[in-house]
Amino acid sequence: MTDPVWHLVFMGVSGSGKSTAARAVEQRLGWEFAEGDDFHPPANVAKMSAGRPLGDADRLPWLESLADWARERDDIGSSTLTACSALRRSYRDILRRGGDHTFFVHLHGDKGMLLERMGSRDHFMPPTLLESQLDTLEPLAPDESGMVVDPVLRPELIAAQVVARLDLT
Repeated sequence: MTDPVWHLVFMGVSGSGKSTAARAVEQRLGWEFAEGDDFHPPANVAKMSAGRPLGDADRLPWLESLADWARERDDIGSSTLTACSALRRSYRDILRRGGDHTFFVHLHGDKGMLLERMGSRDHFMPPTLLESQLDTLEPLAPDESGMVVDPVLRPELIAAQVVARLDLT
């Protein structure tokens, strides 16, 4: 029996540490990593930079491109890591098309900490959009494959929890 091909999606609102946590797992496992922000078309980046939240029509092609990226790797037996907000279940349903073993790591933390992180970095997503992301966020449902992690933990500890949870040692 072969090990499953995993597709781990590190999800949460802006500032939750998705990319940092995914990179920590990448260091442990060596899997290919996709930064979801890099898949946004220029129009999405411009809209967010102007302080306007994305709608579902903006997100759909972006999510589909991320799912296609994972599916291409799934087809050749390569596990992946993705940092993507994946705020709604319908968005996660699209991402699940990337492979049968798609697992979500929801980094969920305190709003004050998120605002502090967002304010201290150079990123196209302004802190003023955090509220719209929090309003959009649908936590993982009990029937969704995933786990919730506190983003105040050191990235190495988050990586250890994810690896232990999926028995990826």
